[in-house]
Amino acid sequence: MASDSKRFSLISRMLAAIPNWQRDTEVPGVQLYDRALLTSVLILIGFGFVMVMSASMPEAQKLTGNPFHFMIRHLGYLLGCVGIAIIVLRMDMHTWQRISPMMLMVVGLMLIAVLIVGTTVNGATRWLSVGPIRIQVAELAKFAFSIYMAGYLVRRHQELRENAKGFLKLLVVLGVYAVLILLQPDLGTVVVLFVGTIGLLFLAGARLFDFFALIIVGVLAFVALVLFEPYRMRRVTSFMDPWQDPFGSGYQLTQSLMAYGRGDWFGQGLGNSIQKLEYLPEAHTDFIFAVIGEELGFVGILAVLMLLIFIALRAIRLGNLCLVMDKAFEGYLAYAIGIWICFQTVVNVGASIGMLPTKGLTLPFVSYGGSSLWVMTAAAMILLRIDYERRMSLVQAVQGRVK
Repeated sequence: MASDSKRFSLISRMLAAIPNWQRDTEVPGVQLYDRALLTSVLILIGFGFVMVMSASMPEAQKLTGNPFHFMIRHLGYLLGCVGIAIIVLRMDMHTWQRISPMMLMVVGLMLIAVLIVGTTVNGATRWLSVGPIRIQVAELAKFAFSIYMAGYLVRRHQELRENAKGFLKLLVVLGVYAVLILLQPDLGTVVVLFVGTIGLLFLAGARLFDFFALIIVGVLAFVALVLFEPYRMRRVTSFMDPWQDPFGSGYQLTQSLMAYGRGDWFGQGLGNSIQKLEYLPEAHTDFIFAVIGEELGFVGILAVLMLLIFIALRAIRLGNLCLVMDKAFEGYLAYAIGIWICFQTVVNVGASIGMLPTKGLTLPFVSYGGSSLWVMTAAAMILLRIDYERRMSLVQAVQGRVK
């Protein structure tokens, strides 16, 4: 109990540095949703549309003869985001908690289906094709596993804190998902799931022995997966010294670094990137941050990072506020989403600047890709719904005292 109190107080002190944190713990007035969070998400999504349009034109022209091909598809994804936002905002959190085991099973079956009838792109089988739409099931796996894990921590919280049995049950589920995703193969998503699990178990008060044992096992498993797969080993060695083979294994990273170098402080101007002219592979997806750096410079990438960090911290702050009100499921889910957004941002940016090996993870809310954009939109709308229900509870409590 003492260790749990220390963890909780540490989080509280970190969150106290966020503007309006103390004021947000008070009873809200007319404002019943987090306008700052919603505004930040909308700005990032709108900015992502502009950058996808800028970064994708050369490749779209080459592949389809229409420079606006990817922009039109991305616009369709944005329309899908509107529908997803409406559905998610109308669902209360009790519904999400109730259907979390079913969601986990359905997504698990979809992961199996990917291995059987999935669509292969660039040597990886990660997509299910439904008419003109391709769904990357690994993105759904992050979403479903986060919701399931939050529900599991509520159901098995005491068991998790007292013995290893509750801890091992969750690891079995994580292991099954990890194996299915690695068979695609997609190590990046497995790392995101693993880090999210570690972070949430720590915040939920898991025993430190189990916690550190999981970290050691995870690190050893990651090293083994890298050592026994030649292409993963090439990625690790190439990111450490990409200039050793600038036209081979280090090509993508060297082109990305040149984009950042050209960007300097204020960039070359929107639309003026040279690296996107078929020099930098995946310029509108995994490496869109390099194009942002080239066109908008250090100031532009700093602004994007500040927005993403703000959203992640806002989610963690929301989780803290929910736990104070004994809304455990909502609190753990907000924590999970905050950790997910933060870590995926770190991996995407780290890969594009040469600090981490390439993992094929998108930049949240910005990169091209319907599955990623839809799932991130759903996660952001869940945060808004959690905050709405929290504020409504405070209003109802005040009204009850007045009566």
